[in-house]
Amino acid sequence: MKIKAKYIFALLAVAAPAFAWAQPSKIKFRDRLGDSTKLVNTAIKPPKVKGPKALRGEFSGGVRLYTDGYGIFVDKGYLKGGEEFGQKNRDRMFHVRLLQFELSERKHPKEIKSSNGAPFGFQQGSYILGKINNFYQFKLGYGRRQMIAGKPDPGTISIHWVYVGGFSAGLLKPYYLNLASSGDTKYSENNELAFISPNNIIGKASFSKGFSEIKFVPGLYLRTGLHFDFATGRKGLMALEVGASGEYYTQKIAQMVGIDPKPYFFNMYASIQFGKRW
Repeated sequence: MKIKAKYIFALLAVAAPAFAWAQPSKIKFRDRLGDSTKLVNTAIKPPKVKGPKALRGEFSGGVRLYTDGYGIFVDKGYLKGGEEFGQKNRDRMFHVRLLQFELSERKHPKEIKSSNGAPFGFQQGSYILGKINNFYQFKLGYGRRQMIAGKPDPGTISIHWVYVGGFSAGLLKPYYLNLASSGDTKYSENNELAFISPNNIIGKASFSKGFSEIKFVPGLYLRTGLHFDFATGRKGLMALEVGASGEYYTQKIAQMVGIDPKPYFFNMYASIQFGKRW
C-alpha cells in the first residue's frame, strides 16, 4: 500500500507542471477595461448639426395712440445676449437696445370739433373752438427692451419690459381760423372775443397757414411699458405695446383759450408695430 501511494505521489508531481502549462494565462482587469475603452472610442459619433445664427438686429415701425394725441414711430434695435441662453433659446431670450424716432401731436382734452352754419352766405367748415396752437413733437430716444416672460418656441407670445427716454423737439404752430370779420386770423388777447365767437367763424384756415411762424421748444421725455410680441416666425416682428409716458419742456405750452398753459404732459399710450429681424 505504501508502494502504491509513492507511485501516485510521483505521478501527481509529474502531471502538475504539465496541467499548469496547459491553462490559459489570466486576463487582468485593467487589460479588459482597456479593451472596453478602445471599443467605445472607436464607435462612430453622429455629426453635429449647426443651428441658425443668433439674431443681431431688428427694424420696425408703427402707430402710437396717446390719451392726448397720436404719433408714428420707427425703431432700430440691436439684439444682445442671445448666445448666453443656448442654441434652443437664443432667438427669444435676448435684450434689445433701441434707437427710436417719433413724430407726434399733443392735443388738449377740451378740443372739440365744431361745424356751424356760417353767416353771410359763406360755406361752413369744421374747426376747433378756442384752439390757440398746434403742438407737435419730434422725439429722438434711446432705451432697452428686456424679456420678462414667455416661451422661446415660435408661435408663442413673449412679454418684454421696455423703457425709452431722450430729447423732444417741441414745435408750436399757431392755429388759424377763417373769421368773417378779419379772414385768416390767429389768436391774440386783442381779438379773443371775435376768435371764440361761433357766429363769427367760417371755419379753420389752410393747414399750411402758420408754418412760417413755428416756434421751437426743447424738452425731454420718458416712456415705459409692456411689449407683447406675437410674431410667429423667428425673423418677424408683430407687437402690441401699452404703457405710460411723460414729457417736460423749457416753457409753458399754450393750447386753448381760458386754459392755463403748462410745461409738462403725462399720458397713457397703446401702440402696434410691424417689422423684421436678422
